[in-house]
Amino acid sequence: QVQVVESGGGLVQAGGSLRLSCGVSGSGRIFSISAMGWHRQAPGKQRELVASITTGAITNYADSVKGRFTISRDNAKNTMYLQMNSLKPEDTAVYYCNAAPYVYLNWGQGTQVTVSS
Repeated sequence: QVQVVESGGGLVQAGGSLRLSCGVSGSGRIFSISAMGWHRQAPGKQRELVASITTGAITNYADSVKGRFTISRDNAKNTMYLQMNSLKPEDTAVYYCNAAPYVYLNWGQGTQVTVSS
């Protein structure tokens, strides 16, 4: 069974940085053949896709994070990353990784990112 584990979240001041990691295990080749993305859900809001990366490393970002976040992947390690710089209080959310734009992996527990002003 595929397992997704996110890590790297925490509490940071506005303007700070965090690097999130996502490991996908029990997947065989499903990670390396999947376009992947980072999704986030803020309190009282719907989950949204903020960054995605294709198998060929083509990236796409939501306007709200463009220029501040960088998504990357290491297929040899079945791992994906999200480097988040210049963080803002509105980036506060639980961050999840999954396939993107079509979600078909099990959701992990997510990692909480809290940005204080």
